[in-house]
Amino acid sequence: MARVTGKATARTIWAGLTVLLALTATGCASLSSAISSSTASAGNGPASTGSSSAATSTAAAASANGPVAGPGPQSTYHVQPQPAPGTCHYVVTNASAGDYLPDPHCTPGATNPKVTQGDLASTICKTGYTASIRPPASITGREKTASEAAYGFHGKASTTEYDHLISLEIGGDPNSALNLWPEPNKSSATGTTNPKDKVENAFRTLVCNALHGKPYLPLAKAQYLIATNWTTALATAQTELVS
Repeated sequence: MARVTGKATARTIWAGLTVLLALTATGCASLSSAISSSTASAGNGPASTGSSSAATSTAAAASANGPVAGPGPQSTYHVQPQPAPGTCHYVVTNASAGDYLPDPHCTPGATNPKVTQGDLASTICKTGYTASIRPPASITGREKTASEAAYGFHGKASTTEYDHLISLEIGGDPNSALNLWPEPNKSSATGTTNPKDKVENAFRTLVCNALHGKPYLPLAKAQYLIATNWTTALATAQTELVS
């Protein structure tokens, strides 16, 4: 799929796309057959500060091209508008195991333009990098509430992670609404650690293997696979390694 270049920003992605609002005002369109299994459409959540129908229409347009380039790390983060309440729907592959996918029309994934294949050593493969760009809880906490309303989520908040679809460890954008979603956990969970975390850690290792002369997964491929379907991404990655 085509990718918006690193010169684009969230502002330019979102500008001029309100004409698509009519396409998303009644909910997201049919999900991509490449990742669809079954859908669970929860009821509308309560209205919440930060919700935006413009964000919904923008995300719907972005999903046609898969992951896009986000604005990247900011010196000061601000609460980002979220899709309108009730307009996003989970794709459920195995609820008891915690295998949920986000709605690709609302959360297609967004990349950090500061991370490229050529600067892995100074970014994601450098100890402490992700902590240095992570938005504060005072920002993401408010965004999570609005995102839960967008997804109609009424589950257990204490085990639900406000997740970067493309994780910071493989160059996901820190605070783009296109890259964050309230990720439900497996039914037996007691905290926010979830099955996707293992995939994220394995992908960081595979991407950073490029610096150590080992078979590696190209950064762009890793970002695409995890954004498309994280539940099958690791198995697919084994066939995409570069020697």
